Amino acid sequence: MPKHSRKNRDADNAARADLIRALPPIDACIRAAESNPALAGFSRTYLKVMVQRAQAEIRAAILAGRDTLPRARDALVDAVVIAAARAVAAHEPVLAPVVNATGVVLHTNLGRALLAESAIEAVEMAARSAVNLEYDLETGARGDRDSIVEDEICALTGAEAATVVNNNAAAVVLALNSLAEGREVIVSRGEMIEIGGSFRLPDVMSKSGAILREVGTTNRTHPNDYAGAIGPDTALLLKVHPSNYRVVGFTSEVTLEDLVEIGRARGIDVMEDLGAGALIDLTEFGIPREPIVRDRIAAGAAVVTFSGDKLLGGPQAGVIVGRRAALDRIKRNPLKRALRCDKLTLAALSATMRLYLRSKDLGRELPTLRFLGRSVSEIASIAPRAREIVAERLGPGFVVEIVDTSSQVGSGAMPVEELKSVALRVTHPDKSANAIAAMFRRTRIIGRIADDSFILDLRTIDDPAVFAVKLETG
Repeated sequence: MPKHSRKNRDADNAARADLIRALPPIDACIRAAESNPALAGFSRTYLKVMVQRAQAEIRAAILAGRDTLPRARDALVDAVVIAAARAVAAHEPVLAPVVNATGVVLHTNLGRALLAESAIEAVEMAARSAVNLEYDLETGARGDRDSIVEDEICALTGAEAATVVNNNAAAVVLALNSLAEGREVIVSRGEMIEIGGSFRLPDVMSKSGAILREVGTTNRTHPNDYAGAIGPDTALLLKVHPSNYRVVGFTSEVTLEDLVEIGRARGIDVMEDLGAGALIDLTEFGIPREPIVRDRIAAGAAVVTFSGDKLLGGPQAGVIVGRRAALDRIKRNPLKRALRCDKLTLAALSATMRLYLRSKDLGRELPTLRFLGRSVSEIASIAPRAREIVAERLGPGFVVEIVDTSSQVGSGAMPVEELKSVALRVTHPDKSANAIAAMFRRTRIIGRIADDSFILDLRTIDDPAVFAVKLETG
């Protein structure tokens, strides 16, 4: 490298270092910010965060050679305060509303089920007011928070008792720890599932303190496999609904009814993890049938666990139902307190359960069932208006087409089932599908990429006006 080039570079680096050292102290900037009308109403702690953020942006600009800073100290303080004010204006909640146009109705990364209006109202009431969470209004004594939802859950499932924790993984851990800690739980090798986030059933069982005893093979398990594995240390027979995969071809599994018969003959209870957990027959909404919780209780399962925010369409929760003797042991477990739900979850879940009991048109009132059960013709009816809005916002060069596509249930439920749908396909001769997806994400519209094209699936879109946003196409 020529000497003069090295000297110029060294001089530039020295000048940048001098500018960074000249930045005023945080406290001086905070004092100035407190006098700024745009910032005066904020706490000192918050102003400190914003001033630090502003200085970090200024330092980055200096290092990149993009600074246009004044050199006078007072002017530098003003520059930092102005940058802090911009940071405040741009500071939005991390959790933000987005448009789900992915075609995945129960999208785990986007929050899974949307709540019914009655559940939203119940959450708002519980958030705004003190409530009788653990208070008996008749006696004035301490109450049981399970009572908020237990009667409705039992009425819907036919169970003798029920309890609720913060998700289904917690429900499985709690039930196994309560009923089988230090003892064996027999489960088919073909049901040793792994779901999103590397959540593996064997790991869950290990954390519960239960001892895993696998039987059968990946694709075939027979009643004799269970019967032959039962010994003096066996506490439970476990059945797991493989909600996020299917084994097809040369397969065999033991039904719950057969498993219950095997258990009864040896005095051992059966527990089933249903995962998604349907409360009703979904075929009436045009959705493939899933195991119904009530049927599993009627078949003799002592304990059944399932999620609240999947096919049930409520808040995130893990529901445990079954025989009273088993549920009493689960409720007495000290771990139950660590996994219990708060008032907002219980308010939403109770409202959702009441909707199942009361509603004459559940498919209209419960968003999950409404989106899953939408016909192709209904979705297609909004496609022309959606295409018009998106094409207008994108401008020249973009091609927006109405295409047939397939949606998914999501969250591990019905993994091989595809729901026929209608979508907008957005392409551009000079922009990749990834670039177009990123452009839409900046407006909080989340689509998907399929066959090297960006897709906006309309299954979960009620009003095409959600696409009427300013799209930065540059």
